[in-house]
Amino acid sequence: MRYDYLIVGAGLYGSVFANIAKENGKKCLVIDKRDHIGGNAYCENIEGINVHKYGAHIFHTKDKEVWEYVNRFAEFNNYVNSPIARIGDELYNMPFNMNTFSKMWGVKTPAEAMEKIRSQIPSSDHEPSNLEEQALSLVGKDIYEKLVKGYTEKQWGRKCSELPAFIINRLPLRFTFDNNYFNDPYQGIPIGGYTQMVEKMLDGIDVELNCDFFEEYRDFRKIADKLVYTGMIDEYFDYRLGHLEYRSLTFKTRVEETDNYQGVAVVNYTGTEVPYTRVIEHKHFEFGTQPKTIVTEEYPCAWRPGMDAYYPVNDERNTELYRKYKILADDENNVIFGGRLGCYKYYDMDRVIRESLDCAQREFV
Repeated sequence: MRYDYLIVGAGLYGSVFANIAKENGKKCLVIDKRDHIGGNAYCENIEGINVHKYGAHIFHTKDKEVWEYVNRFAEFNNYVNSPIARIGDELYNMPFNMNTFSKMWGVKTPAEAMEKIRSQIPSSDHEPSNLEEQALSLVGKDIYEKLVKGYTEKQWGRKCSELPAFIINRLPLRFTFDNNYFNDPYQGIPIGGYTQMVEKMLDGIDVELNCDFFEEYRDFRKIADKLVYTGMIDEYFDYRLGHLEYRSLTFKTRVEETDNYQGVAVVNYTGTEVPYTRVIEHKHFEFGTQPKTIVTEEYPCAWRPGMDAYYPVNDERNTELYRKYKILADDENNVIFGGRLGCYKYYDMDRVIRESLDCAQREFV
């Protein structure tokens, strides 16, 4: 069979594009090297709990059109992300708000909290030149050292003083007693998990799993008129300009013989005394009442070939290298690059969907 589009990657970008293409009468083949659809949003049911296999995925958006689109394929619950930060035996609410400040300093009013933060911001006659200086200029010494420094250094594998300032351009300070992490008006978790949502997007579309594009369909023009590629852009070009840098993650998941392990879906471990950055208790995403619970420890690590790439390292060197790859990509006939890896950008889920919808609109108007 000949297809209008070969789509590499059954994650959100590829699945949304395939869905819109089908609605416009196009034939698509979606392939994925993994043994499942859904990309990093994939959920696996264990002990009756939808486990986020590749880390916590919490849908949130300001984009009403995106919200209405995903609600065509899933009913969302009213989960509100209210993570906890833990350092040693101390627990703090996130995002940084009056509950955080009250616990840390004993302050009672926003004015007291603002003054405490101001008193801890170092005076400087130059713009922050690295992440540490940037964070200190925004939140002061206590919050930086307890809740930012250790977590960030574990996440990126470098000292904060060696990281570019723009990585942390803003650290939201909320001078209210509001633990809702996101300001977006639309947020929640698909009831039944993300996998079911993507299954509905791909209904009636040909899908091949355990399929390596480079081994089986590198010469895509033999079976399709166009290619939608959501893998690593440097891999597509056989790394001819060099390797882009990524950060990866490993996970340790276990069953706990209790109905409630930590009382919240996400606890960030901001100290260096533990090697992981956060612990996820999956049942809380859907208000589960199962007699057991599933928890996952999340460990950041350096990416190596063969590993899943999660986070692009958008420092000066990698940004310039991506710019060169983008020039090559723009010269590729009938190839669309999309998603986090194809565009070498950190996208939230709603942004991935927005980009895919916009791309499809350009294709099918």
